[in-house]
Order: sequence, then C-alpha cells, then structure tokens
Amino acid sequence: MSINKFLIIIVIGLFFVSCGDSKSKISSLSISTNAKDNAVALGNTIKFSINNPENIDIKSVSYKLDDKPIQENLEVSNFKLGVQTVTATIDLGDTSEAISTKITILNNQLPKIYGYKIINEYPHDITSYTQGLEFYNGELYESTGQYGESKLRKVDFKTGEVLKNIDLSSSYFGEGLTILNDKIYQLTWQENIGFVYDVNTFEKTNSFKYGQSKEGWGICNNGSILYKSDGTENIWLLNPETLTEDSKIQVYTNKGKIIGINEMEWVNGKIFANRYQKNGVAIINPENGAVEGVIDFSPLRSMVTQHQGLDVLNGIAYNPETQTLFITGKRWDKLFEVEVFEK
Repeated sequence: MSINKFLIIIVIGLFFVSCGDSKSKISSLSISTNAKDNAVALGNTIKFSINNPENIDIKSVSYKLDDKPIQENLEVSNFKLGVQTVTATIDLGDTSEAISTKITILNNQLPKIYGYKIINEYPHDITSYTQGLEFYNGELYESTGQYGESKLRKVDFKTGEVLKNIDLSSSYFGEGLTILNDKIYQLTWQENIGFVYDVNTFEKTNSFKYGQSKEGWGICNNGSILYKSDGTENIWLLNPETLTEDSKIQVYTNKGKIIGINEMEWVNGKIFANRYQKNGVAIINPENGAVEGVIDFSPLRSMVTQHQGLDVLNGIAYNPETQTLFITGKRWDKLFEVEVFEK
C-alpha cells in the first residue's frame, strides 16, 4: 500500500470517528421540564431546559410548541389540550440539531354538571341501531349501523314515519352523519370510507377515505368545518371540499384524556358528544378540546321498552327552531326532546 493511500484511510477513519463522537454527544441531550410527568394545566407555567450530561458547548437554544415559537418559561394559555410535541433547536456553533419531547396539557377546571328536563316523547323505530342523528332545515335525518342493517333515513320525528330510506351495502357498517350545504356526510365504521349524498334525492355523489383516524364514529359541523371522531380521544377537523384531515383536537379534562368519543352534535358553538357505552354527553370546547360540561342521560334508558336487543344511548340532534335536544339510543323505541340547564 502506498503512503498516500495509507494517509487517506487514516483521514477517513478520523472523520468518521469524529462524526460518530459528535452524534453520540448530541444524542445525549434531552429536554427536561419542571412538571411532574411533563403534565401542565392551562394557566400554569412550565419551564424547559436542556439536560446536557456531557457538557457539550451549546451556543443557544430555541423552543417551539405546536409549531409556535415559545420561551423556556411558558405560561400555558392558548394551546390545544392533550399530548403535544415540544421541539428544541440547539445551536452548536458550526451546526444545529433538533430534539423533542412530549408534554400533556390539561384543562384547569372541573367540568360543570348539567341537568335536563323532558319536554316531549316521540316514537322511534325500535329496530334502528342509531349511529347519527341531525336536524337540517327542520327535518330529522338518521344513520343506522350493523352489517346488513345500515341505513340512511329521513324521518318524521313526531310520528316516527320513515319519509326516505336507502340501505347501505351489507359490507358497510354505518356510523355518524352530518349535513352541510345540502350534502349529507355519512361515515362507516372500519371500512375506512365515508359517503356524500345529495340531501334532497339521497343520490350518492362522492366518497372519501379516512386519513390518520382509521375508523369512523361520529361527525358534526359548525357550518364550515367537519368534525370527525374515531373512538379515541381525538376529534379530526376535515375540510368539507377536500375531505382531508387538516388537524385535530384531543378531548381532555383536568385529569386526563376522555376516550370513546362517539356521536357528536354542534350546539351553539360547542360539541356535544356521547362516549360509547356511557349513557351521558360531554360538552366540548372545539378550540382546545376541553370538556366544559357533562350531562347524565342514563335515566332515559329505563324509560324505553326493555328488550333483548336494547343498547346504549347514541343519537344527539339539536333543533335550532325549538332550541332543544333530541336524544335516543340503539334500538330505543322513544325519541326524547329535552331542555338542558346548568345545575
């Protein structure tokens, strides 16, 4: 071997050793906080620092939360709740590196307790495995589930008469529905597809695949954005034109996450959502995911005909004309019109 080749091998070897040492040192860096389990409630301050066991020469550090620049002492206020990523960009002089950690942002208030008063009771199809319920222009629409039983319906809520009906293919398990700009958006459960119909004809005009959400549970809208649940604590925000999941909120209280978010309804700027297998409704702030109130509707189940197929509450519709909620469940033979009030 020539001397030149020998020198080249030594230089290359030193280069890789140097890079390896640098990466090893950088990998030793981590983000620390002053919060227990990295959890902080709204209104409190969390402090970030860099754990630097090998005393690497750090020129400066900058932090971001939810892609927004933050200070190392952060008073948590206008951020979404739930698990969020904090990224630290570390300036080492000749290079910079980014490291990250997870923190959990909690609400700082207990949910308020709400009661209800029954205004009316109406007949409801006892065979309907109700998944979605919504008023649109004074008319009630319903989506039902189970393979081989899933339907999309328009119903006379006062009599229970089915005014319009289409059956889904037996390969689909129907889930929630919502209506925006004369379009019905209906979810399926595990088939990773939603359908769009003309509200007047029930003609299917489009379909869409889910993104990160994987499953379809409940859906509602605020007049411009679709909100979709998937059975976890996540509620995904969809653009009604592209039907892509642009962002999400996570449903949290002052204690932790609330999973099983199912059928949803938009009511005066809030999301009313029931939890699967829980005969109650959570009132959710759509900006940050905070559970601001809860309503226990469990007594309603005892007021319907008790039979072998009877299942949980699932079906929330707000009628803006009467400013009342309509509540039913899976295979319930009654639809309850109620007024809600804070206790």
